[in-house]
Amino acid sequence: MIQIFGTTKSFDTKKAQMWFKERRIPFQFIDLKEKEMSAGEFESVIFALAKQAGCKADAIESLIDKKNKDYASIAYLDDADKADKLFENQKLLNLPICRNGKDMATVGLDIKAWERWK
Repeated sequence: MIQIFGTTKSFDTKKAQMWFKERRIPFQFIDLKEKEMSAGEFESVIFALAKQAGCKADAIESLIDKKNKDYASIAYLDDADKADKLFENQKLLNLPICRNGKDMATVGLDIKAWERWK
């Protein structure tokens, strides 16, 4: 089943939900304001993104919302520390994060990737 991690106030999260609804593709929405990602879910997303991006550092970088007002708190950290800081402060995540199983994930609106999931 597809999982959409986001917030109810995120327009891109709403667009992702609408995209899956319109195609009658079942999904589970997880509101990150109510329940943050578990360590296992977070690692699974990083693993799936790293598989597509080619390396873990690029995967972690894609997860960071560079427009967030708290971006400076993570911008200059070492790559190893960025993942920990991002997990601790999930408000810094680029949304939505869509996950299909353990080895497929996207960040932001990635309709081309979602079309391959059907």
